[in-house]
Amino acid sequence: MSIKRSLLSVPLRFGYVMMFFFLLLGSGVMAANPEVSDSEEAIAAGKSIFNTNCKTCHRLDQKNVGPALRGVTDRHSIEWTTKFIRNSQALIATGDAEAVAIYNEYNQLAMPPHEFLSDDDVMNLLAYIEYGDKAEAVAATGDGGGAVAQGGGSGIPSEYLTIILAVLVVVLLLILIVLGLIISILTKYLGNQNLEEDDKEYINQRFDFKKLVKSDAFVLIVTALVVALVAKTAIDGLYSVGIQQGYAPTQPIAFSHALHAGQYEMECQYCHTGVELGKSANIPSANICMNCHMHIQNVGGQDGMSPEIAKIYAAVEENRPIEWVRIHNLPDLAYFNHAQHVAVGGIECQTCHGPIEEMEVVYQHSTLTMGWCIDCHRQTDIKAQGNEYYDKLVQLHSSSKGSLKVKDIGGLECSKCHY
Repeated sequence: MSIKRSLLSVPLRFGYVMMFFFLLLGSGVMAANPEVSDSEEAIAAGKSIFNTNCKTCHRLDQKNVGPALRGVTDRHSIEWTTKFIRNSQALIATGDAEAVAIYNEYNQLAMPPHEFLSDDDVMNLLAYIEYGDKAEAVAATGDGGGAVAQGGGSGIPSEYLTIILAVLVVVLLLILIVLGLIISILTKYLGNQNLEEDDKEYINQRFDFKKLVKSDAFVLIVTALVVALVAKTAIDGLYSVGIQQGYAPTQPIAFSHALHAGQYEMECQYCHTGVELGKSANIPSANICMNCHMHIQNVGGQDGMSPEIAKIYAAVEENRPIEWVRIHNLPDLAYFNHAQHVAVGGIECQTCHGPIEEMEVVYQHSTLTMGWCIDCHRQTDIKAQGNEYYDKLVQLHSSSKGSLKVKDIGGLECSKCHY
């Protein structure tokens, strides 16, 4: 396939800027171009550009979908990299050796021109790549210059707790054995004494299991246990009505959150666009899927188009929605607003939905019952620092000794969720 034909036929996306732009990175330490700023302002601005456009495919200090990025300005001039970002297709078409090599190594996937990026944008991006998040470099290499702490605190490791419990069990068994030996020895000793007949009969008595089973006390205890067990089972069944914890329906497309949100670290808000804007997080349309899958048509570098990705193309071509199966359902009598919790409250998605970034098949992690919500409102601290939304509420509760919790601002009022 010629370069010209590929440039016209392959759909393009900004995410490939970094994939082609930062290819030749070695494992050693690179010296950044002195023209690249190391100011906090430039690094922060560059991080925003990186997270928006590059994070899905790239890391700073280790290979992901694309190569590691740090040290790029040691291998390429600022002028060359700027040209490549602004219009890589034109640079490839001129026959530039480095650009063509990158293009060929990455399966002739061309990236679109990005002339909307200013010189400052490019320099800020490079500032973040060269100087931002240096802690990631230490984590990637494992070379922290010292011993790495293995525990997150001063608590007793779980292995030690297991050993302690095992020792206690052994000690209890030994105590029971010793008590049995003592009883046996005392029984033999008393049996050799001149005792009255009643005392001898008491000492030599044997356990009668049949008599125990027929006793009124045994029947009463067993009956009470059976009734209690049946009652608890019935109550648990009543409490579980409408609860779908663990529900994991088969979806029309086998979408893996572990791959997208976990391995590639795609932000939840990229697909669920309404989570910070309104009541519903909303299910992404096929058009959002196609933002990436116009360019990515298989996984693991396999040839051809994945059958699951082909379903997205079919939905777009037939102009029909993908019929995703809803997993998390609240009753109509309950009101829940995602924007209030995520945008204002700063609640992480995992708080309610569990380790979504580890799920191949999404399931309902929490019970989503009223009691579960109330417990959360009782225990959760308000994130008021730097949040103007809570300024007046903080003033009203300034005399409170404890931390400001959701329950203190009306989180337990019935009308908040039922009206």
